Amino acid sequence: MPQAKLRLTLPEEVWVGEVTRSFPDATIRILAALSDEGAGVGLAEISAPDPREVVRAMKAAEDVTGIETLKYSEDEVLVQFETTMPLLLLPARDSGVPLEMPFEIQDGTAVWEVTAPSDRLSELGTQLEAFDISFTVDYVQQRLDQEQLVTDRQRRIILQAIEEGYYDTPRTCSLTELADTVDIAKSTASETLHRAEEKIVKHFAEQLASDPTDRV
Repeated sequence: MPQAKLRLTLPEEVWVGEVTRSFPDATIRILAALSDEGAGVGLAEISAPDPREVVRAMKAAEDVTGIETLKYSEDEVLVQFETTMPLLLLPARDSGVPLEMPFEIQDGTAVWEVTAPSDRLSELGTQLEAFDISFTVDYVQQRLDQEQLVTDRQRRIILQAIEEGYYDTPRTCSLTELADTVDIAKSTASETLHRAEEKIVKHFAEQLASDPTDRV
C-alpha cells in the first residue's frame, strides 16, 4: 500500500498557520485530534523558546474556543484545545484517509505522513485543493512489508550480513565469515541470501515500474 509524505502550506486565515508564522521557532506537534461538522478538539505539544507566548496567541485566536494547559516546562507545553475551524482534519476526513499522529506544524507548514490506497491518496489531493490548502509531495512509495516479503530466516541473515559488512564497498565480511557468524553452511547462506535478494530486487523493480508519484 502506498505511503506518502506531504508538506501542507496553511492558508493565512487559518489560526494555527497564523500562530506558527508569528512564532517561526515554535513547533506545534499534534498528538491526537478529532472533529465533527462544526468543531474540533486536539491534544498538542508546543515546543518554543517561550511556549507561554505561543499559548497566549492560541487563546487570542478567534477560532479557538477553549485551551487548557496540561503540562508545562521551560521550553515545552502540553495543551488541549478546542476550535471551530479544524481545517486540517477536514480533507483527511472527507477523503477517508486516516492521519498518522503525531504530525508537526512549524512556520505555517504542516507535515503529514499517510498510508492509504492510491485512489484515496488521489482523493486527498482533491480535497486539499478544495479547501485551498496547497501542498507538495516529498515522496510516494510502496510500503514494504518485510514480514510478507521475506521469511524470518532470510530477514535475520540479511540483517546480519548488513551488520557484518557483507554489502559494504569494499566488502568487510566474506560469505564464509557470514555463514560462520550465523552458524550455517556456506552453501545454505549463499542460497538464502540469493532468494531474499531476488524478492527484494523484484519488489523494488515493481515500485519503479508503477511510479506512483503522480497519483497524489
